[in-house]
Amino acid sequence: MNLVATPTRVADARLGTGVRLRYAEQGDAGGRPVILLHGYTDSSFSFSRVMPLLDPAYHVYALDLRGHGDSERPPGGYALSDFSADVLAFMDARGLERATLVGHCMGSLVAQRVALDAPARVARLVLVSSMTAARNIEGVEELRQAVEALEGPVPAEFAREFQAGTVYARLPEEFMDGVVAESLKVPSRVWRAALAGLLDEGQASRLGRIETPTLLLWGDRDALLTRAEQDALTAALPNADLTVYTETGHSPHWERPEQFVRDLEAFLARA
Repeated sequence: MNLVATPTRVADARLGTGVRLRYAEQGDAGGRPVILLHGYTDSSFSFSRVMPLLDPAYHVYALDLRGHGDSERPPGGYALSDFSADVLAFMDARGLERATLVGHCMGSLVAQRVALDAPARVARLVLVSSMTAARNIEGVEELRQAVEALEGPVPAEFAREFQAGTVYARLPEEFMDGVVAESLKVPSRVWRAALAGLLDEGQASRLGRIETPTLLLWGDRDALLTRAEQDALTAALPNADLTVYTETGHSPHWERPEQFVRDLEAFLARA
């Protein structure tokens, strides 16, 4: 684990898919590329507790997916296939033949989709708080109904309640304020479209095609995803191992950043 923070650069990339993505970048330009994909209504800020800890030998990119963070918010294109196409177009724009994908929740489904769409371009997968299908998230129907009712600017109390409901361990107040601020950047129409895109997907039946070495990370106090769902995902993926974080909620990279980085780097170092 890196004990000295490495400089992070922020830039924009205009992709072949037509969208402009904001991204954060750090590490050795010649190092092994790692792409970080955030969760629903999050942004690259989601990885701000782990990026300073990562070994600068890795070339790390944290994306703001379309509609999120400071990326463009097109009127449509929020299916997993669209997010996957953006990731591959980003790799093209940056000249990356292959990369390790690290995805949290929604980002993990995007990572799965990239591995299905272009398996030769994914070196390894790290799926954080992942699932076989979004419909298996606990309480997702209640969330869908609440999101469908959103009109105009998303109320700050709604975004805070949503994010606080994912956390088990106590987090710094300023970090949670930042998480909420990022969620509030996302227009209500994107909250609706991105969730609808997740729930409309049917890639679970194809997970057996993903032969990429995969690490699953999950907190045993995750209020959204059960252990049974983790076991089902581990069984569905031909080359996957599960690591369980005790006393940890839905976002291990927020709640246990040091352990998260140790596990990630150990996985990347495997032969």
